Amino acid sequence: MGGWISPRRLTRLGMLNMNRRNVDYIARYNERSSYPLVDNKLKTKLAVSEYGVKTPKLLQVVRQQHEISHFREMAEDLDGFAIKPAKGSGGKGITVITGRDGDDFVKASGARISVAMLERHLTNILAGLYSLAGTPDVAIVEDLVQSSPALAKYSYQGVPDIRIIIFQGYPVMAMLRLATKASDGKANLHQGAVGVGLDIGKGQSLNAVQFNRPITLHPDTGLALENIRIDDWENMLEMAARCYEATNLGYMGVDLVVDAHQGPLLLELNARPGLAIQMANGCGLLPRLKNIEALKRPHFSPRERVHYAMETFGKL
Repeated sequence: MGGWISPRRLTRLGMLNMNRRNVDYIARYNERSSYPLVDNKLKTKLAVSEYGVKTPKLLQVVRQQHEISHFREMAEDLDGFAIKPAKGSGGKGITVITGRDGDDFVKASGARISVAMLERHLTNILAGLYSLAGTPDVAIVEDLVQSSPALAKYSYQGVPDIRIIIFQGYPVMAMLRLATKASDGKANLHQGAVGVGLDIGKGQSLNAVQFNRPITLHPDTGLALENIRIDDWENMLEMAARCYEATNLGYMGVDLVVDAHQGPLLLELNARPGLAIQMANGCGLLPRLKNIEALKRPHFSPRERVHYAMETFGKL
């Protein structure tokens, strides 16, 4: 695994800071009219499906209080599912059920939860407890993602996901996010998940960080993080690149998971992706963003953009 690089040296290597990200990239390349599409998971699912991007199967949409009674019937025969607020952010309000114990459901952490508690959770989602602006929301119930064993073994309880930064339709940087005990089974770097930088050219692990500090072993599973290789990598990059056509957002984070049965699936899109991906990769985003901005003849198809990115930004 490559040597870790200090934040000061990263600045010299073209690290993108938050102010520059907000002004030069998010404000300049993201149309305000596209935000509702990515800030609402239900709208995202519908938009990307037209571009051949698969998402976890939708089991139920709960829009009004009286529809919660249907949830109890729908969930009766299910062993696993995920409840999500359509307008939630940062993983807030997401409840993942992985099994049953009598009348109770079992969460990924092993904790038991009753149907009544899940119904109360749905009520809180509708009330806007987790939505971006506290506005009334919609709850979506999705099929449970069964993570591919090859990646699942590296993560503590939660499903590992892959964040790809897409700029003008080009994949410019990627990382694997692994849940930890500290992150409560969620793949959220701020909460203590592990970020593993991925070589855009091969889908191979480069460096790994937790709380922006370098690590070589997963803190809970104890597994080495240096020889991880993502299967079907080119296909995943192309899926992410197609989200540009689906949303018209110039700068975004695309979060994918690898399901054991269905392969790569889109979890969500983020119009304001964080910057810790640079620490995980040991290099800054700016040179890659400027490279795309300087293209005299942009590539029109997602596949051409992916090939360009793999050849240009891959580690030799």
